Amino acid sequence: MLTQDEVRHIAKLAKINLTEADVERLAPQISGILDYFAILEEVDTEGVLETSQVTGLESVTRSDEIHMSEIEAALVNCTPHQVEDNSVKIPKIM
Repeated sequence: MLTQDEVRHIAKLAKINLTEADVERLAPQISGILDYFAILEEVDTEGVLETSQVTGLESVTRSDEIHMSEIEAALVNCTPHQVEDNSVKIPKIM
C-alpha cells in the first residue's frame, strides 16, 4: 500500500494539488491500480504479437498526390504577378 507521502510525491510530479482528504482517499485506490499491474506483469505474453487495433482494418488513407485542376491553372494564369512552377510570386512586403 502506498503511503500518504508517496501519494503526495506522485501528485507533485503530476503537478496536481490534493487536499489531505484526497490523499487519504487516493492512497488505497492508487495501490489497487498498482496491484492490478503487478498481476498483469505475471501474464505470459511470449509469442503474442503487439496489437494496436482488433478490427482487422488496414490503413484506409490514400497517398497524398498533388493534381492540378482546371480552375487552379486558370487562377494561376490570370494573375498579374510572375508565375514560377505553378506558384504565384509576389513582391516581398517586409
